[in-house]
Amino acid sequence: MVLREVTFTVDVGEHGYLIGFDDDYDFPRQMPFGWRCGPATETLAVVLPTTDTGPLQMTVQVHDAPPSPEADDGWEPPEEMSLLADVPALCLATVGQGDFWDAWPVEEAPLEVPALAEGGDWVRMRLYCHTDDPNPGIGDHGERHLIQLWRAPATDPVHPPFSDEDRQARAQYAADMASPIEDYTTEYPTHYSGERLDP
Repeated sequence: MVLREVTFTVDVGEHGYLIGFDDDYDFPRQMPFGWRCGPATETLAVVLPTTDTGPLQMTVQVHDAPPSPEADDGWEPPEEMSLLADVPALCLATVGQGDFWDAWPVEEAPLEVPALAEGGDWVRMRLYCHTDDPNPGIGDHGERHLIQLWRAPATDPVHPPFSDEDRQARAQYAADMASPIEDYTTEYPTHYSGERLDP
């Protein structure tokens, strides 16, 4: 049964969004190229939409048990993963160039996932995606995401296989994250003749 549902529009950043149960945001050490979502940390998932920058309609549902699969044929095959949720309130932030922006709508009360009677700390997240225009780019792609959450013990993720190209992109991203930031400062010599310049 659906306990709560919230639908809103969010302008995503160039690197998608982070969703989960921690607001201590940082860039993931690994991007889930080839998938829609993947772990940023134990408590946060990073989601890669088709839209580079632009609007995305998001619906977030909290369930009291695993929901039945969506019958709408317009959805891509769903992906699932488990998130540690030792705090109940969901956090959402878009990821831009070097910064994060809180994306939970201010007019909506915080969304909480009720604890299990036996006190489980894990939440299962299922993600459905749809785009009218599947080619990545800016602007409106008619993109919708449905995120379903329910309390459940941690289990293996569900993702499609990824290609060698995705593997190479993941390796390149990991190498970039591991590299120190280059120093782009340059020194220019200044010649001073000792002559006083009149104002």
